[in-house]
Amino acid sequence: MTRRAVFLDRDGVINRAIVRNGRPHPPDSISGLEILPEVPEALGRLAARGLDLIVVTNQPDVARGSQTREQVEAMHALLSESLPLTRIVACYHDDADACTCRKPAPGMLLEAAREGGIDLARSYMVGDRWRDVDAGLRAGCTTIWIDRGYEERQPVGYAARVTSLSEAVDWIEARE
Repeated sequence: MTRRAVFLDRDGVINRAIVRNGRPHPPDSISGLEILPEVPEALGRLAARGLDLIVVTNQPDVARGSQTREQVEAMHALLSESLPLTRIVACYHDDADACTCRKPAPGMLLEAAREGGIDLARSYMVGDRWRDVDAGLRAGCTTIWIDRGYEERQPVGYAARVTSLSEAVDWIEARE
């Protein structure tokens, strides 16, 4: 039997993104990591349905030298201890690296699906940016866009547009 998953972006979906000039950025330290208030309950609802919860996150500040991999991994350890996550997969590359894992490429989702026996066609990708939606579509997932009102390119092709993770979970539960 193949498993099903909800893939989740990190910054702006699980934790509060730092918005500067209308664009979201990750917290720069573990002290700045704030799990959004609705997240524990929303993830608990998904976990109760037997869905794997997999965070897929671009962390290019490591490649840019403005953050260390150790800082990012400390944040991921805290998230893993605090939330019912199955796994966290991170891409530490920048666009210039032309890797297959950095969203909008689907590499992180494909890797997690391969390793976890996940049926991508029966899984979801929830994100707050066009890169998340594009990666989910390229992987064959149903995509849900959390519209945070950022001043950047908007995604196209998503199945649902919501304003919070709780609304995304409501939408998923209505489809299940």
